[in-house]
Amino acid sequence: MKSLDYGIRIDEISLTTMLNLTAKLEVVSYGRELHSFMVKTANDSSGFAVSSLIDMYSKCGYFQEAWWFLVDIEGGIVDVYCKCGNMKYAKSVHAAMGFENSFSVTSMIMGHAFHGNLVEARRLFDSLAEKSTVVWTALFSGYLKSQKCEAVFELLSEFRAKESIVPDAAILISVLGACAIKAALDPGKQIHAYILRSRIEVDKKLFSALVDMYSKSGSITYAESLFKRGSDRDIILYNVMLAGYAHHGLENKAIQIFNEMLERGIKPDVVTFLAILSACRHSCLVELGEQFFYSMKKDYNVLPEIEHYACMIDLYGRANQLDKAKELMRKIPIESDTIIWGAFLNACRVNGNTILAREAEERLLKLEGDIGDRYVQLANLYAAERNWDEVCRIRKKMKGKEAKKAAGCSWLYVENGVHIFISGDKTHPRTEAINFTLALLAEELYQIS
Repeated sequence: MKSLDYGIRIDEISLTTMLNLTAKLEVVSYGRELHSFMVKTANDSSGFAVSSLIDMYSKCGYFQEAWWFLVDIEGGIVDVYCKCGNMKYAKSVHAAMGFENSFSVTSMIMGHAFHGNLVEARRLFDSLAEKSTVVWTALFSGYLKSQKCEAVFELLSEFRAKESIVPDAAILISVLGACAIKAALDPGKQIHAYILRSRIEVDKKLFSALVDMYSKSGSITYAESLFKRGSDRDIILYNVMLAGYAHHGLENKAIQIFNEMLERGIKPDVVTFLAILSACRHSCLVELGEQFFYSMKKDYNVLPEIEHYACMIDLYGRANQLDKAKELMRKIPIESDTIIWGAFLNACRVNGNTILAREAEERLLKLEGDIGDRYVQLANLYAAERNWDEVCRIRKKMKGKEAKKAAGCSWLYVENGVHIFISGDKTHPRTEAINFTLALLAEELYQIS
């Protein structure tokens, strides 16, 4: 180490060479000194450095130190496999480590949650004696991604009961996202009040989540008011407000916001165009929709994705312009999938075009194998056109495949809980009380009429 006195820089290769020599001589004190120097000079993180440290500690008989380095490496491998979606190999490495590394367990939970394997994510989550905020956030995000909104609400109650810390912005964003999906305004307001009461720092993402929740929960006026209070508006916030206006059929305000974005020098992205096209679709603004669609690549270098093409096809269908829908489908540079053909089938239904509907049916069968709910859609289309032969054909297929329309589902928020009701379901714990109340209401309605 005297070379330092002469101003000579010791690089990683020199350090690993000295570590190898230390390992051969089994002089752990000098090895520790080298290790300390490597940490101070940030030369301890590369693969060569870590391998040399493991070799030095193990050959000097300090197996515990060597093991912890190995655990860090394998934990990193688990994390990489999880992020790549290769859960099979991640699980194998995790099992080889003996399930003791909290970092790898966290990575596994995040991986399983992100890829929809929530049962396994929850099992690993429950196996941890101490749960970090990262682990909680991973499970919240996983439930939201799979639209398990009730599970998100239940997990929040569990978090409050078990943890003494305040939920961070990432957790609250997931909860607000669940409120937005369920259009649950009251619990969304409670979360907003909790944020204000707890003086939680509201960053851009959390602010956007609040605007999104209000806009999708029927309170577009308050969402707009909140949006206008945002001093530092970014692309995410603009996209949220655009989507809110589109959701409520306020195409003029959506266009106004789009133009404001451009004036502020904010470049629209794929989400922006999906929102503005959705606004045009709701109001059957074909020419304006075409202007936005064809300007994506030409003016903003944004390539249209499947969802943009599907939106345009639906727009043409609502405007009774199936010929344009067919022409656009021929020009799609990527292979048409179930989203495209599903949109086209819906366009055929709107226009009562059974000939093109038959083509859409055949393509969907090739893509999906079993088109389930779409059989019902087709049967209704043929029945509206009094094409009873086709109705019989579809009904036979439905019977053979045991296809049926997904059960209707509704929900409401009462007394700090979300109650779900599915058509024909009798498993709700208060079914008898509900039926009794319904009978009373029916009797009152009968007397009024």
